[in-house]
Amino acid sequence: MDKSSRIYIAGHTGLVGSAIHRFLKTQGYTNLITKNSKELNLRDQLTTQSFFKEYKPEYVFLAAAKVGGIMANNIYRADFIYDNLLIQNNVIGASYQNGVKKLLFLGSSCIYPKEAPQPISEDALLTGPLEYTNEPYAIAKIAGIKTIESFNIQYGTSYLSVMPTNLYGYNDSFDLEKSHVLPALIRKTLLCKMLEAKDFQNIAKDLAVSDSSEAQIRRSLSKYGIEAKGDTVILKVWGTGKPYREFLHVDDMAEACVFVMNKVTFKDLVKGNEIRNTHINIGTGNDITIKNLAVMIKDMIGFKGRIEFDHSKPDGTMHKLLDVSKLNAIGWKHTIELKTGVARTIEWYKKEAQHGTL
Repeated sequence: MDKSSRIYIAGHTGLVGSAIHRFLKTQGYTNLITKNSKELNLRDQLTTQSFFKEYKPEYVFLAAAKVGGIMANNIYRADFIYDNLLIQNNVIGASYQNGVKKLLFLGSSCIYPKEAPQPISEDALLTGPLEYTNEPYAIAKIAGIKTIESFNIQYGTSYLSVMPTNLYGYNDSFDLEKSHVLPALIRKTLLCKMLEAKDFQNIAKDLAVSDSSEAQIRRSLSKYGIEAKGDTVILKVWGTGKPYREFLHVDDMAEACVFVMNKVTFKDLVKGNEIRNTHINIGTGNDITIKNLAVMIKDMIGFKGRIEFDHSKPDGTMHKLLDVSKLNAIGWKHTIELKTGVARTIEWYKKEAQHGTL
């Protein structure tokens, strides 16, 4: 990409898209094309086609997607598969029909089998059953990978797919019901600390409720697994706390995406006569249990209460560590370690919450 190339970031208001947008700006790219979901409905094929014809992007980062945590994925199964298939098919199709030079599709590590050998290499794709709770979302992302490969094989395009591990950082969703585990733990732990201090006014502000009475606040918090027994505040976390998860700061993810877009072609990834598994894992190569993550966040925030795990709730996949040797061999490695990234994210969230910009 040249600094003046027309670059469209689909999903620029989301976690990854906003990070890619920030990074490209800091690197001096001057012709960035963005549209929010109200301005451009990527679920609509004709609207998407019209946009591509008008703006003629040369490069596309496909970061637009319907995303959520384990609870949202399990409840809104139809939405997760249907919406994501529509978005990615419309963008990939419009990119080809309007001469986009290169496209980068962002998937997810949930594409891999639930019992895949650890660490998970790209070749583990489609070798076993998926984790049930996020199966619809995973199938949509697998379809995206195969769509990318098929366009490259049939039409000679150079589209790429990258599979990030669990991402976190600035501009994440901190929704108490739909967010991923790390941002959910940050917000809930901060609420626990407020409850310890009996700061009901700020809890009411955080929850956006008009009734800041102690009784109402306690009822509201209990819906999210936060309660007090005597002077001890308890945070209840889904599952056993035993699953391992790998986390990558979204700023590292953005840098990796731009690196791959600039340095890698589809031909670089082809091996043998049967072309498959040309996607690239993006991660750190390190993981942590949910229990240890919760304790780390608890200590960072200064919450003095107790964490309990609700064994009646699903754990999801027990191990999901990515093999990032392909990416490392290409020449990229993460730089933001977990403790540093989590500390930055906590401070970012506190600042944004204080100013009411979340």
